[in-house]
This record gives sequence, structure tokens and C-alpha cells, in this order.
Amino acid sequence: MKNSEKIKELFRKETVLCIAAILAVISAFVVTPDREYLGYIDVRVLSLLFSLMVVMAGLQKRGIFTALASVLIPRANHTGQLRLLLVFLCFFSSMLITNDVSLITFVPFTVIIYTMAGLREQMLSVIVLQTIAANLGSMLTPVGNPQNLYLYSISGMKMGEFIMTMLPLTLVSGVLLYVCCVIPKKQELHAELEQKQLCPDKSGKLCIGFYAVLFVISLLSVLRIVPYQIPLFLAVVGAFFTDRQILRKVDYSLLLTFVSFFIFIGNMGRIEPVKMFLSDILTGRELIVGFLSSQIISNVPAAVLLSGFTNNWQELLKGVNIGGLGTLIASMASLISYKLYVKEEPDRKLAYLCRFTGMNILFAVVLLVAGRI
Repeated sequence: MKNSEKIKELFRKETVLCIAAILAVISAFVVTPDREYLGYIDVRVLSLLFSLMVVMAGLQKRGIFTALASVLIPRANHTGQLRLLLVFLCFFSSMLITNDVSLITFVPFTVIIYTMAGLREQMLSVIVLQTIAANLGSMLTPVGNPQNLYLYSISGMKMGEFIMTMLPLTLVSGVLLYVCCVIPKKQELHAELEQKQLCPDKSGKLCIGFYAVLFVISLLSVLRIVPYQIPLFLAVVGAFFTDRQILRKVDYSLLLTFVSFFIFIGNMGRIEPVKMFLSDILTGRELIVGFLSSQIISNVPAAVLLSGFTNNWQELLKGVNIGGLGTLIASMASLISYKLYVKEEPDRKLAYLCRFTGMNILFAVVLLVAGRI
């Protein structure tokens, strides 16, 4: 493959990272690199992100999330209950295991279940709702998604303040999801749904125990009770000795995207006219600007970019979280569902995009109004 083709492929796969890196390089020509650059990088945020990614990769590889779901799903008697279970598994699990891990775990399971039950024609609408559920459930907690962890860390917000800021929107989201799940016509389920029991060997149990403990330590670090260096050290050493393949599952492109935006934002903050311009645009408009920016560059980089020019954390937090609704790239987690679905139904890409966009706009309008109240 020629170099030009490699570059095109890289830009296609890591569009946001490439844009962030280009912006960082351009800004470096305006603000000459110096010692202040070291202060741009929020090592704590990067360390916590890395630690949580290792935890989720470790637990997911051991099948703990799929085993849990396979115990719950067979309890459904009809399609309405099945839809509720699958959608709210994503909604509640994303609060702790992040929106992308929730979708990676439960969307493939949905494909299997609906195929076994002979209901593949209903699969599209359920996966769209699962995607919305994961993006909205994750907004309640600092560990639900990367932008929350970042804004929680730099804002100095207390856990209670953070949750109370996002709780009203989360409750509205839950009600909307429930209504969307119960409205469609119900059908009896006749297929036997397989239960997958989690029966790890001794070493498997030790691994699950280790990652469970690491998750607790990481949460304590998020709450600023434990220094971030401890979960970082344990994540690296633990993954190295338990399963080195887990280190390959970490989304390093996301970490590099954060670094690039840290550099770009740091430099923009040192250019007074630019700083004043962005601050003026954001003042009093954090919610809507956060939402609109997310539609173009996705909500994680939007949060990092805009955070350098406002102190109204609550409104920005709401804006970038609601901003996960809308376009397919508004939340990078949404791309996971899209890729998994079109792999199964390659001829229904347009149908998926139409349903996805329509449902996202509906939810976004309601939540933007709710966010203003």
C-alpha cells in the first residue's frame, strides 16, 4: 500500500484524531513550544481513562457482562419485555462500564437473540434504542463516558453536584426510552434463548477479582480519595501479568486525541483575541454551543475544546452529553452500533441511518428543552 493510501486509510479510521493532531501542529507554529506546554497535558485524566479501559477490557474478555445478560434475557415472555431488558441493560450498565463498552457487549448479544427468536426485522429499532440508551445512561456518572470524566476532573465538581446536575436529564431519558420500548406491538417469544453461565477456572476467577478490585480503586481515584498513580500502576502491571493482550484493547487513539486537544486548547488560550472570541460565543450559550459542536467533531473533543473558554461547567456538561444525540459521529460510541448492525444487514444502511437520525432528533429536542428548564 502506498503512503498516500495509508494516510487516507488512517484519516478514514481516525478522523477525529487526525483533525486534532493537525490543529495541535498548526497552533504550535503560532505559539512556539516552551515549558508551558507541559502544563497543558492533564495526566490525571489520561491515567484514569487508561485504567478504566483496562478494567473494562479485562472484565469483558472474561465474559462477565455477556453472562449477566444471558441470565436476565430468558426471563422475557414477549418482545416488549425483551426490548425493555436489552435497552435498559445498555442504559444502566453504561453508567458504570461506559457507553462504548456497553454497546460492544450487548449489541452483538441482541443480534444473536433476535436471530434465534426469528425477529431480525425488529432488530434495527432495538439497536437504535440501545445506542441512544447507552449514550444517555452514561451521562449520569463521571465514569460513564470520557467527556464526563474529563469535565468532572477539571471542574472540581463534587460527586453529588455532578449527579444532581445530570439526574433530571437522565430521568427524562429513561421515561422516553420506556415509552419507545412499550409502544410497538408485542409478540410472544417461542424460541428457547440460550443461557451462558460464567464458570471460569481458578486463574479466571483471580483475573475477574483483580479487575473488580481495580475498578473500585479507579472509582476511588475518580473521587479523589486515592492518587491516580495507584490504579495506573496496577492496570499496567496487572494486565502485563494476567493477559498482555488486554493492553492492546485500550483505545490509544482516544488518549492521543485528548493530548492533541490539550495542546491545541492550551495554545488557543494564550492567544488573547481567540480566547476572547470563544469566551464571548460560549457565555450564556454553553448548552446549545456544546450540543452543536458535538454534531461536527463529536462530544468528547467538543468538551475538551470548549472547556478552556468557560467556567459554566454544568451547562457545558449538559450540552456535550445531549450532544451525543444527533449525527452518527456526535458520539463515537454510536459508530460501534452502526458497524455491528451493517455487518449483519449490509443492505439496510440507509434504513438504519434514517431511523437512527429520526430517533436521535426526537430525543435531542426533548432533552434540550428539558435542559433549559
